[in-house]
Amino acid sequence: MRPQNQSRVSKFLFQGLPIQPDQQNMFFALFLSVYLTTVLGNLLIILLIRLDSRLHTPMYFFLSHLAFSDISLSSVTVPKMLMNMQTQQQSIFYVECISQMCFFLVFACLDHFLLAAMAYDRYVAICWPLQYTIVMRHELCVLLVAVSWFFSCPQALLHTFLLVQLSFCAYSSIPHFFCDLTALLKMSCSDVSLNELVIFTEGGMLFILPLSSILGSYIHIGTTILKVPSTKRLFKAFSTCGSHLFAVSLYYVTLAAVYFFSSSWGSNNKDIIASVMYAVVTPMLNPFIYSLRNRDIKQALEIFVNRLSSLSDNN
Repeated sequence: MRPQNQSRVSKFLFQGLPIQPDQQNMFFALFLSVYLTTVLGNLLIILLIRLDSRLHTPMYFFLSHLAFSDISLSSVTVPKMLMNMQTQQQSIFYVECISQMCFFLVFACLDHFLLAAMAYDRYVAICWPLQYTIVMRHELCVLLVAVSWFFSCPQALLHTFLLVQLSFCAYSSIPHFFCDLTALLKMSCSDVSLNELVIFTEGGMLFILPLSSILGSYIHIGTTILKVPSTKRLFKAFSTCGSHLFAVSLYYVTLAAVYFFSSSWGSNNKDIIASVMYAVVTPMLNPFIYSLRNRDIKQALEIFVNRLSSLSDNN
């Protein structure tokens, strides 16, 4: 039986990151650098895609939306974490906490579906190259992004609606650095069986659906390549899919570490570190993953820098 408490909490306390007090300033500077890199790097990706007409293709269309989602996912949690580290006040208001959880679910789910859409785009490009421009027309790309938002927003609102029906114990302390859904459910004094059921059914379905699409796309890609094996074909497939495949692997490995292989239903230090990788580090790495080995992005960046240099010289 969970202890009952009729009071409505107005504020939660975070246990925060497992950092020693004398290391706070160092980690504050580190996470601030990571966040600024995430925002500026992803904004640069979006800007380059908007400005360079050669990047007006389905793959970069999805990448620009993924960059926006990564900025948003990081912005939901990191600024509050940085503020708490700087002020030494590990607290968050109830409404702010519920809002943070809701938006985190939206953009985390949106990442799932955008990665699935990008995998489908790579599947069509390799398995149906002659029909690529016909299949991946702009209307379909817009529809896939719209469907991603359609699935992401209602599921977040559903979890939020069910959560606000619960009561929480007074002086509740969240064993995390942000308002994670599973951590909040653990703190509730109410019956959370319905919340758990929704997580395992609706949440599981929205996890399996895009993951199955990604796996199916790459299985078909691998089958197509192996039918006529050649070094040139393998190299082309790797250059086409390598960045996306690495991003997918990083995303799902960190996600699995947080929600499937955690040591407990709540969050201990290892789970918090895995959450940092998933919610903070991964959004920062995506711009590097998609640009370091991408000739089109490099050329667009070079042109952009040359334009800025020309403008500064003229002034």
